[in-house]
Amino acid sequence: MRMVADAAPRYAERRMNFDPARLLLLNAIIAVMMFGAALSLRPADFKQIAAAPLAPVIGLLAQFVALPAMTALAARAFAVPGELALAMILVASCPGGNFSNIMTWLARGDVAVSVSMTAISSAAAVVMAPLNFAFYGSLNPATQGLLTSIDLGGGTLLQLTLLVLAVPLVLGMLTRQHLPTLAQRLIKPLRLASIGILLLFVAIAFASNRAVLADHFSDIVLLAVLHNSSALALGWLAARAAQLSHAARRAVTFEVGIQNTGLGLLIAFNFFPEQSAMILMIAFWGVPHLISGLGLVWFWSRRPAV
Repeated sequence: MRMVADAAPRYAERRMNFDPARLLLLNAIIAVMMFGAALSLRPADFKQIAAAPLAPVIGLLAQFVALPAMTALAARAFAVPGELALAMILVASCPGGNFSNIMTWLARGDVAVSVSMTAISSAAAVVMAPLNFAFYGSLNPATQGLLTSIDLGGGTLLQLTLLVLAVPLVLGMLTRQHLPTLAQRLIKPLRLASIGILLLFVAIAFASNRAVLADHFSDIVLLAVLHNSSALALGWLAARAAQLSHAARRAVTFEVGIQNTGLGLLIAFNFFPEQSAMILMIAFWGVPHLISGLGLVWFWSRRPAV
């Protein structure tokens, strides 16, 4: 990890250019993805918390309290360079990704816990994501300078998350409630289209910054894999410590360990367009998510949750 820290001065050498039209399109894509995800949510999903609160509450505490704190401490303890440390904190501040529900189902986990956690974390992220990101980013001298170089005053980051998370979430749930047939027809095409376009943005980020990726690939891979593994382990350990059922443990593990990196990319592109290493690290995050998540799916799907 010292090798990562020693590479810090090199991160200022290259910058990423991302024009306003693409940025506006990315904002719209994330909003559409959130709308599509909300089409699967019902008020009953939120009521699951009141009916059986232990598993979702333990998972949400691990997700919004323990994970960002652990990430910030680790980044400072190992002297991770500012751009990469801020990327780690940003990802740790994001809510669970939608793939966690699918992975929970395939792994024989408790889907009700997974869906209720996704619903609550998506709503809570409107406040918790910018709050955690700004708070933990300001504690580390290596990341503090990057935060003070942008305008986070006046609730700018909160306004962004409201527009791309809260508004689409409400519209999607209203569509599900009042136009269920339309909602059912829209879920699959919206999911496929938005994911495909988001992957295209990731590909553009990589293609436009091949030199940066080549220079820092080993650092990015190492930190992303370690952080993802730690997040999954945290979710499982928290669920185990609370003596949740095996099925609930699997759900909490995926919810804490699989973050919504699309939201992370959105924030990075909007507020840190010149920090190429930060953006590339967040873009790469989906790779260890997919590998580790599918690995756990394969392992758990072969074992009953008893």
